[in-house]
Amino acid sequence: MKILFMGTPDFAAGSLKSLIDAGYEISAVITQPDRPKGRSGAPVFSPVKEVAVEAGIPVLQPERIKRPEETAKLLEYPADIYVVAAFGQILSKEILDQPKYGCINVHASLLPKYRGASPIQRVILDGEKETGITIMQMNEGLDTGDILYQKKYEIAPDETFETLHDRLMDLGGKALLEALPLIEEGKITPVTQDDSLSCYAPLIKKEDGLIDFSKTASQIDAQIRAFNPWPGAFTRLDGKTLKIWEASLCEKSGKPGEIIDVDKNSFTVACSEASIRVTSLQAEGKKRMDTSAFLLGNKLSCGTVLG
Repeated sequence: MKILFMGTPDFAAGSLKSLIDAGYEISAVITQPDRPKGRSGAPVFSPVKEVAVEAGIPVLQPERIKRPEETAKLLEYPADIYVVAAFGQILSKEILDQPKYGCINVHASLLPKYRGASPIQRVILDGEKETGITIMQMNEGLDTGDILYQKKYEIAPDETFETLHDRLMDLGGKALLEALPLIEEGKITPVTQDDSLSCYAPLIKKEDGLIDFSKTASQIDAQIRAFNPWPGAFTRLDGKTLKIWEASLCEKSGKPGEIIDVDKNSFTVACSEASIRVTSLQAEGKKRMDTSAFLLGNKLSCGTVLG
């Protein structure tokens, strides 16, 4: 089975590596154009391009793959199936209908739940106990195609976006390698998604990290974990941004946003229900540090209100 692969970030690179390691023939890789990064503003390869270049696979980087001239370039590379993972562009019907086995997508949720760009963050935010990978037959909708194959994963209570991302990246590669032979042999019966069970996971924005202490401690704990490492969950202390990287749940209560307890290793902030004990943070203009180190140079008193 000859494959054309489309993807951009680390999550997609995991699937591409799995295909290469398994010996699949990759006719070409399609990824987003190089983007400027860091203080220098120098353009850098996407993680998928890095993998492709190392493996000697041809790389195309269209600004808009739906443009006729870009589609024409794509069709120069024959493939039995197109594998897509977090590519970042919408495919036209012409592209979707091109390969023998169509286009399949490696999606980081158990569809039909959490369609969209940010399923990993959203399952943590919503307190889900389970997530997984869906291999989906792509159509013109947004993650609405038939389900071909799924692998489930039980979410740990202390899961962050970073840890869950890496686990699902590995699981995505495994699911893909299990699904492809079944697709080629015609041993999969596609399952139509039940739209009534769907929910949408929109793109995360920086402002989503702002903590609202009128929410419960459990909700804020989920926010801290879901947005680690980006954009980070943050509040304000003395007019400056304070990111909270790690916290634990505490049963103490008080006025939402108020610091109700301080010891040498942590401080506790009241929420609408219960509280959070902050053990790792980052002050504006500083590096991430344990709260114990922060408290050595910053005096916090009970009654101080964050936000």
